[in-house]
Amino acid sequence: MRQADVFVYNKRAGQLIEDAEGYHFLYDPEYLKSVEPQAVSLTLPLQAEPFVSRILFPFFDGLIPEGWLLDIAVKNWKLNPRDRMGLLLVCCKDTIGAVSIYPSKSTEE
Repeated sequence: MRQADVFVYNKRAGQLIEDAEGYHFLYDPEYLKSVEPQAVSLTLPLQAEPFVSRILFPFFDGLIPEGWLLDIAVKNWKLNPRDRMGLLLVCCKDTIGAVSIYPSKSTEE
């Protein structure tokens, strides 16, 4: 099982989990109670119930670099280009835009 903390404008908004059943995204209850929380994306609106998918949610998959930048990431970190969660954890800490992805402290090596 791999876990990532999802930040929106440097505030921890929720957690993305990959396990044997697929992917789960859950908003942090404190984030939902905060002043004017913003959804991670239009496809992941604010809600207390978790989102579940067999494949990586398209919004998160869209954060992963493509083309020559993906080639550099795969080569430098020796990643499998099909390991979408691995790529997300390595490449999406400092994205262009509001959302950043960091490995959860409990799953860091």
